[in-house]
Parts: sequence; C-alpha cells; structure tokens
Amino acid sequence: MSEQELQDCLHQMEQGDRDAFRTFYASYKDYIYRTVLLLVNQREDTADVVSEVYMALFRSLHNYDPTKPFQKWLNGLIVAQTSNWNRKLWRRLRLHLRTSAYREDDQLTQSGADTTVVRQESERELLRMVQQLPSKLRSVVIMRYYQEYSFQEVADVLDIPLGTAKSRHHQAMNRLRKDPEKLRQLTRYYTEKGESL
Repeated sequence: MSEQELQDCLHQMEQGDRDAFRTFYASYKDYIYRTVLLLVNQREDTADVVSEVYMALFRSLHNYDPTKPFQKWLNGLIVAQTSNWNRKLWRRLRLHLRTSAYREDDQLTQSGADTTVVRQESERELLRMVQQLPSKLRSVVIMRYYQEYSFQEVADVLDIPLGTAKSRHHQAMNRLRKDPEKLRQLTRYYTEKGESL
C-alpha cells in the first residue's frame, strides 16, 4: 500500500467506511499481530491485545497527524495498549503471588519444600523489586530477563535507540543493586537463568 493509498484508507476509515478497514486490516494485520506478540507477557493474550489495538485505533484515528510517519504512530499505539494490558497482568500476578504464599505454607512439611519455598520467595522478592522501578526501566528489565529479548529487540520494540535500551538497563541494575541482600538474590536468580548482572 502506497503512502497516498494509506492516507486515503485512513481518512475513509475515520468516516466509517468498512471496505477501507478491510483494506487496512489486510495490509497491517500481520505487522500488528507480530508486534503485540513481542510485547505481551503471555502469548495466549495476543489476540485480546490485538483487539484492544484496533479499538484504540478507531478511537484515536482523529489524533493521527498525516504529516508524520503512520507506522511510528501505530507503534506508539501498540506499545500503549500492550503496556495497559501488562499492567493488568502485573496486578493479577501480585494477587496470585499473595494467594500462592498461603498455599506454600502448607508445603513446608513436605520433603524438599524448604528449597522450593526459598527459591519461590526469592523470585517473588525479585518481582517486587522490579515492580518498584519506574515504568521505562521496568519495561526494559521485563523484556530483557522475563521475555529473554536481546538489547536490540528491546530497543526495536520500545522504538528507542540501542544505547538508550542499554542505559535504562544499567540504571535499573544500579537501583536493584543498592541493597546488598537484594543483590545476592538477584545474583542467585540470574545465575540460575544463565545470565550475569
């Protein structure tokens, strides 16, 4: 689709033209799906987030400035919707961690439970520490370690320079290293994952 065809299609979509949407969908469905797939915490949530992206697209299409690159605007919309979805997941994860802690208390009497509980508690503490980071730093850490993206992939997904992705990672690690006990937990956790701090 040429730039002029895209602009015409977007204008017609804004007017409610269903055929224009079908044309847009055919051109961008794979791109939107792949981008969301890279950003979501849970692969099975991809279709739901893609739906949110299309709804947000319709709601905010009037805000798009045709003098600016559409794909960059679309990427921003995708990142925003994915971030909203992931924040909901973080809230659900925190609830799950709280309720699972009660269940783990019952496992303490089973053989080997001490090691399992200590490891799970370390992972929960690590998640709590990561959650306390500012959003820009947290998103880099999550993608780097929990989703196992390379720095280049993190930079591409967040639409930031590679150096910025590395700098944010460095800032995040410095914040997490300030507490010696937390540093020990982080070192143990990343060593088990084959990573280094």
